[in-house]
This record gives sequence, structure tokens and C-alpha cells, in this order.
Amino acid sequence: MLTQAIGLTLFPATMAFAASSDLFTMTIANRVSVILVGGFFLLAGLTGMSAAAIGWHVGAGAAVLVVGFGLFSFGWVGGGDAKLAAATALWFGFAHLLDYLLYASIFGGALTLVVIQFRMLPLPQPLARRDWIERLHRRGGGVPYGIALAAAALLVYPHSEWMTALGF
Repeated sequence: MLTQAIGLTLFPATMAFAASSDLFTMTIANRVSVILVGGFFLLAGLTGMSAAAIGWHVGAGAAVLVVGFGLFSFGWVGGGDAKLAAATALWFGFAHLLDYLLYASIFGGALTLVVIQFRMLPLPQPLARRDWIERLHRRGGGVPYGIALAAAALLVYPHSEWMTALGF
């Protein structure tokens, strides 16, 4: 029962926190990725995941981390986004990695278009007093891509092997 509680809450709650943190601060703290990595290994141990399967999951996470830091080096994504994507890939392994990346791309593109449109509109005065809204409205600013990464993760997670491992 404890294993199910961890499996059903840790990943989704951490993803929701990452999305809200990125929206309000435009940062995703390192502790978010550390919690996801630690949670993966804890849950892998509790569910009896084989060493070979863990290795494949680590490989997926490492591959996304390398690509993510390549994108970061060009200034195309933030460092927190790269680490969040890699930690999420660790959870999904190669089995659901393509689904995750596809949804993240679609959601990220839609989010970017919404933010661009938002920045073209004048900011109503009551909203202008909110630091996070001003930051989001600032032209040339970043896009809180962690929202798209988290949304994609939450869409894929119920279909992942974790639900089978947890008895669902």
C-alpha cells in the first residue's frame, strides 16, 4: 500500500510543482530533478524492477540529458528544463520516451504561441502589479517550458509501466 501511495503521488505532485514553479519564477530548482531521480530508484526497488530494466531507464535519462544540455548550450532551453526532461525520461525509459517527447513538443509549441500572443496584448493594470505576470509578459523573455514538460509527463504517466507495477 505504501508503494502504491508513493507511485501514485510522488511523480504527479513533483511534476505539478515543477510546472507551477516554472510559471511563477521561470526556474525549476535542482531539488525537483533530485526528487524525481531519487523517487525513481526508490520505486524501482520497491516494485522489484530488474537491474537490466533500471539500466535501460538510466540510458533513456542520460540520452535526454545529453540532448537537453546540447539545446541548453545553444540557449534554446533552460537548464532546469533540460534536467526535468532527463529526470522524466528516467521514469519512462525508452518504452514511453517518444510519446513523452512528442506531447512535450506539441504542448511546448502551443504554450509558446499562447505566450507570444499574451505578450502582444497590453497588460491590464491590475495584473501589472504581479511580478510573475510582468516577467511572463516581458517581450524577449523565456517561455516556462516546464509547464509543457509536466503536462506531457502527466498525460503519459497513467499509461506507463508504473501503473502495471503498482497493480493498476
